[in-house]
Amino acid sequence: QDTDEFILPTGANKTRGRFELAFFTIGGCCMTGAAFGALNGLRLGLKETQNMAWSKPRNVQILNMVTRQGALWANTLGSLALLYSAFGVVIEKTRGAEDDLNTIAAGTMTGMLYKSTGKV
Repeated sequence: QDTDEFILPTGANKTRGRFELAFFTIGGCCMTGAAFGALNGLRLGLKETQNMAWSKPRNVQILNMVTRQGALWANTLGSLALLYSAFGVVIEKTRGAEDDLNTIAAGTMTGMLYKSTGKV
């Protein structure tokens, strides 16, 4: 079968552009950051409260570490993904080309901006 499965509007591309993929990238990075941060918070919470007996204060302290670390990592990775996506869209629109150079430039600019704030 050589026919397309979907009917596309006039002038539409068969693949998603960088702008449409930006939403998936940002959301995916936020969710990944939240999951990684939650696991890291659980590890830190268990490590810091290892001398405490299992009780409500220990559970609350572990839960606080999980939520704090989850939010921190989700915010950080989401912000980086937003910068990367914004740079990528702007570079693509400016150059008028859709190639790997846009990805390299967007990643480089995001890294430079992130490091310029003094983050490690």
